[in-house]
Amino acid sequence: MPVLTPHDKDILRRLGAEIAAVGSSPIMDERRRLSVKLNRLEAERPLVLLWPGGELLNAAFSPDSLSCRERWAQAHERELRQQLWSHHFIGEDIIINPRFEHRGFVTSSDFGVTSRKQWGNDGLGHGSMVWEPPLVQLPEDFSRLHFRTHAFDRESFLEERSLLEEAFDGVLPVVHRGIWYQWTMGLTIEAVDLIGLERFLFAMYDEPDHLHTLMAFLRDDCQQMLDWFEVEGLLQPNNGDGICAAGGCFHTDLLPQSDFVPGQPARLRDCWALSESQETVGVSPEMFEEFVFQYQLPFITRFGLACYGCCEPLDTRWHIIKRLPNLRRVSVSPWSNVHVMAEHLGREYIFSRKPNPTLISCAHWDEDAIRADLRETLLATHGLNVEFIMKDIMTDHGQPWRYARWVQLAREEIDRVWG
Repeated sequence: MPVLTPHDKDILRRLGAEIAAVGSSPIMDERRRLSVKLNRLEAERPLVLLWPGGELLNAAFSPDSLSCRERWAQAHERELRQQLWSHHFIGEDIIINPRFEHRGFVTSSDFGVTSRKQWGNDGLGHGSMVWEPPLVQLPEDFSRLHFRTHAFDRESFLEERSLLEEAFDGVLPVVHRGIWYQWTMGLTIEAVDLIGLERFLFAMYDEPDHLHTLMAFLRDDCQQMLDWFEVEGLLQPNNGDGICAAGGCFHTDLLPQSDFVPGQPARLRDCWALSESQETVGVSPEMFEEFVFQYQLPFITRFGLACYGCCEPLDTRWHIIKRLPNLRRVSVSPWSNVHVMAEHLGREYIFSRKPNPTLISCAHWDEDAIRADLRETLLATHGLNVEFIMKDIMTDHGQPWRYARWVQLAREEIDRVWG
């Protein structure tokens, strides 16, 4: 069981009080208002977000840099300090809420098989990964698969919630956020893990029936997982949560649905969802539709609003993806044609622009190149519903000032183009 010592409690309370003050400040009220307007497709100006890569944040907030002594308290201290650092140091449009979001203890089994993974390491925690896919003999190996099972550790959840309420009592409300926390419901990442990337791509030609069988299984597994969350009452509206994993703030007054009863568990139709298929970036639109999208469509449409895409360009797939009736936010990656995507999306969707992170992580800092990149998007999307999300930054060359400077440059270019 986690331990809350007086020493750690004092540190968490002081950080919680700062979160409460920042989260209740006029600047956060304004950011929520702008986010709600954007998600209603009534944007007043582009929003600017920046997220350093997880490895950079882990290094910046290593255990040695934290004040709490117990590992459990350190994890929460890190979360609070990262929010405050983003607000004070980077100055982006991230929204800090005056509450502590306590997420549930949900665990999931495998599919009956697991891949064997081996990571490389350069001594700094970086390295590629190779794996041995567990499904080799098809279709015979399909008999080894079963749907994942899920469990909610209510006892551990209540124990931790009690400690958090003690730590933040009178300072910061603790709010249960029992939503699923898969970062995506794309299916292809699981398919590639099970049969390998090369085989997954070749199977579209060489063994299409087997691939259809696998994708149908993964679709049905996702459906039963979502059913489980609803039946167990573990969903909460995520319309006031900070960000979608692939980008964008979720603050909206369009969710939950009008018949939602406050205090009751949410339904899928009260929540945002994310899907993508980065693994099929080299696949034709026709193959993408046949082997991926038709299997994603049934469960994405169960949600209130949907985001689609991450790093894959969607230019040639738009005529397929726009069939999602609840689609609201569309990722425009560094490999997308911003002019084509601007024409596709118009004011009917959120243009979620992901600039190339090498603009920050390259050895040579080039502000002219950064301004030119920003300006191209702003000129192509003037008057549309736009957000900039700089993410996946793997190095800053020991110059973290680059984050705040990129945000400043983005805002200067927005003022220049949008007025």
